[in-house]
Amino acid sequence: MGFWWFVFICDLIIPITMIGLGKMMWKYGPKDINWVVGYRTARSMRNKDTWQFAQEYCGRLWWKIGWVLLPLSAVIHIPFYNSSEDTVDTVCVILCIIQCVILVGTIFPVEKALKKHFTDEGIRKFME
Repeated sequence: MGFWWFVFICDLIIPITMIGLGKMMWKYGPKDINWVVGYRTARSMRNKDTWQFAQEYCGRLWWKIGWVLLPLSAVIHIPFYNSSEDTVDTVCVILCIIQCVILVGTIFPVEKALKKHFTDEGIRKFME
């Protein structure tokens, strides 16, 4: 059962990270454009306005998704409490892959939002 608890905690790392880093990016994101910290794509790094928008949007998205993934990840593990280590290990790997795909997949809605709110030159569009 010790292995189950270890894997359970490991599978909560990604959602907890999304919640924590999402809140930090949303509320206290990096103010200056850089290549080290923050949501960094060509579109988000066009200027300070696109940079700030991307940090807040991505942070808010990670925060929301993290709160959805956290209980789901926990609930997925419960039926496997008395299962073999191989079964628990397989569930862990599959869940981690799904969580990583979701994490990386957040690029698409952030880029879509950037494209909706900014021109290709990084000038804010006026919404009607």
